[in-house]
Order: sequence, then structure tokens, then C-alpha cells
Amino acid sequence: MFTSTHPSKSELLRDLLKQVSRLFYTTLVVVPADVRDQIGLGYLFARAADTIADTDLIDRSRRLDFLSQLKAQFVSDQVSWAQIRAIQQAMVPLQQDSSERVLLERLEDCFRLFQDCSSEDRRRVQRLMTTLTQGMEMDLSRFPGQSAGELVALKTLDELDRYTYYVAGCVGEFWTDLMCAHRTALASWDVRHMSTVGVRFGKGLQLTNIVKDIAHDLQKGRCYIPETMLEEAGLTPRDLLDQTNLPRFQPVLGGLVRMATEHLDQGWMYTMAIPRRETRLRLSCMWPILSAGESLKLVLHSPDLLNPAVKVKIPRSKVYRILALTTFTGACGSIGTAYWGRLRKQIS
Repeated sequence: MFTSTHPSKSELLRDLLKQVSRLFYTTLVVVPADVRDQIGLGYLFARAADTIADTDLIDRSRRLDFLSQLKAQFVSDQVSWAQIRAIQQAMVPLQQDSSERVLLERLEDCFRLFQDCSSEDRRRVQRLMTTLTQGMEMDLSRFPGQSAGELVALKTLDELDRYTYYVAGCVGEFWTDLMCAHRTALASWDVRHMSTVGVRFGKGLQLTNIVKDIAHDLQKGRCYIPETMLEEAGLTPRDLLDQTNLPRFQPVLGGLVRMATEHLDQGWMYTMAIPRRETRLRLSCMWPILSAGESLKLVLHSPDLLNPAVKVKIPRSKVYRILALTTFTGACGSIGTAYWGRLRKQIS
């Protein structure tokens, strides 16, 4: 938590969050105040790393080098300002997205805020970032192309499981460790056990993103559907570029959706283990699970899942319904569980 001697630090962080992602900033408001800054800072660092990985105007070897330099800042307690400035000088001029440009311009500010965190919270952010960057490095190394003509797929389910841990499961660990340290209502939690459950929570959300965005990822040369799963259906990664192969892909899709749903079931169990009086924490977990369930329902019934011109996305009206139902009922477990149960039946 930031020290009380610098009361403007939190304001500085929130101002930056508003500029980088107003949506994330709005969502962050529901999180309890004593953990809001740490989560916001973790988000900014993750977004900065993702921006480096996605800057395709720089070749992959240089992006991997800059990612490695960023990760190095979290391996020890010493920050190399020269390396941070080198990243900024190389990356800032290439950013066409204004929010990503602002973030990289103010990367030094982020690290100064990071240094004002307690040693325990710095350790948590360090662990998060060294793991998240592994997933980004895996992306850049595993998928060497940038177009459908250079399509490459993950090989096995184990590889997919490892990837989903790197880019999302580790967030569940970070979240659990942070909340148990700062929220007295969670003092009785077994941190190790609940971290494991939190990992599955994150994996479920990432698998949902993978099946939802499959057509768009294929156009970027990335197939996160393991070759072993496709082979069982008599398919190759390139077959998914043909929209007429959707019926043949359905059994594979069904297996992935079941896998995502089972992870999200663990996420719901995690959410219900949060005491009712921790309404903000419950809401911050309920919203992504119920939204993911609605997305999986759309995925299963979309005739255009393999069409890159169509984006599978739940309508805003559905999002507002989720927010209203859970908020106005005070994150009531029975009402939320009934909603999740109905979704489960429609997904299964």
C-alpha cells in the first residue's frame, strides 16, 4: 500500500489509469480502496508489457529483448532507469494508440509508484509480472508469423494449460495473495488452496477469450487450439480458416467450452467463499464469470465463429443486466448462483 507521506500518489495513479483505460478504471472503483492501487499498478505494468509484445513495427527479436529488459526490473529490487528509458525511446514513437503511448511515456512514473509500495506488495507485483511476461514471450516465440499464411498452432493440451496459466491463471494467485494480506474478512482462508482455485478462475476466463476470438487470432497466425484436439476431429489448423468447417469443429469447440466452464465453476466457488459483507470483492468476481458464461453461450450458437469479419460479443444490455442484478441485490449468493446455474445448463 502506498505510504501516507505522499497522498497525491494514488491520485497520480488513477489519473494515469483514466488515460490508459477508462473502462478498467470504472471497473476498479468496485474494488476495496486498500487494494485498489496495487491492482491498478499491476494492470498498468501488464498493459505496458502487452504493448511492447504487440508493437509489430519492431521485429520479434527486439520485442523479446525489450520484454526481457522490462521483466528484469521485477527480478530484483533495483530498477534500471537506463533500461526503462531505452524501452521508452524505442517504443513510444511507434504507438498509434494514444493510451498506449501515454502509458509508455509515463512508465518511469509507474516504477516510482511501485517503489513506494510496501515490500510485500512489491513482491506480489514482481511475481505477477515475471509470470505474465513468460506468456508474452511464449506468444512471440511460439507464433513467428503475423498473418493467416504463417499460421502455427499450439501442440498439446498441456501447452495450452501452461499458456493460460502464464497469461491469466497467475492473476488469480496475485489477487488471492493480495486480498488475503489486506482484507481481514479473508484472514481464515488457506492462501495456498485458494490460490490454486484462483488459478483455475483465471484459466476459465482466458479460455473463454480464446474460443471467442479464434477467428481473429487465426488471421494473426495464431491458433491456440491444440493440434492434438484438432487431429481427433480430422482437422488441421488451416482448416479453421474455412468457415464451412465450423460443423466439423463443433466437437472440439464443445470440449473447450466444457473445459472453460469447469474452470469457471471453480471461479464461482471461489466467489461464494468470499464473505457476504465483502460485497465489493464478490461483485468484482461475479461480473467476469457471468459475462464469460454469456460469451460461451454465444460462442456455442454462433454460425459466424470462424468468420473474422464478425466479432462474438455480448450486447451491452446483457452487461447492464448482470451489473444491475448483482449490484442491486448486494452480491446475493443465491440469486447469483441461480443465474450462473441457468447459464451452465445453456452452455452444457
